[in-house]
Amino acid sequence: MASENAEKLDISFNTASDTKQQKKEWINLSLRALSFFATASATFIMALNKQTKSLVVATIGTNPLTITLTAKFLHTPAFVFFVIVNGIVSLYNLVVIAVDILGPQYDYKGLRLGLTAILDVMAVALAASGDGAATFMAEIGRNGNSHAKWEKICDKFQEYCNRSSVALATSFLGIILLLIVTVMSITKLFKLNRISIS
Repeated sequence: MASENAEKLDISFNTASDTKQQKKEWINLSLRALSFFATASATFIMALNKQTKSLVVATIGTNPLTITLTAKFLHTPAFVFFVIVNGIVSLYNLVVIAVDILGPQYDYKGLRLGLTAILDVMAVALAASGDGAATFMAEIGRNGNSHAKWEKICDKFQEYCNRSSVALATSFLGIILLLIVTVMSITKLFKLNRISIS
């Protein structure tokens, strides 16, 4: 009789812990999906960011002399790097989501979890470097630099700068979400190691 009660207690305990584990997995997966959408949105917003404007540069008699200028993300290497990095992080998140959904049965002794944690840290570092470079250039574009004699361009290309700001904010949101996912992955890895050691 006592052994039957112990078995029931053990089964109910395992069911409760499995339910809690599945909830954490879905939270992790949802945060990763949100990170994917944020970094993918940032990639597309910046890649499609373009504004053409005609500016009067001089007046000859009564005729204004105009020049047409176009601001594109391709004109700034930091923005190109930003697009490439966010594209890589988006693709990485998509692959990990697919592996999380389809690949748990192919996991070899927890290798997937350890590899994911390491790659998450690398993805956060990569995305942060791209965002840092793009933020620096956005600051120069918005305010210029009087010491280096760099003129600001956001007074002339306001829509371009606004879209760049949206892309940067979205990408930073993606990095924060990915950082939370990374912490969750590393915590889970430590818990598994603690269980296997004891």
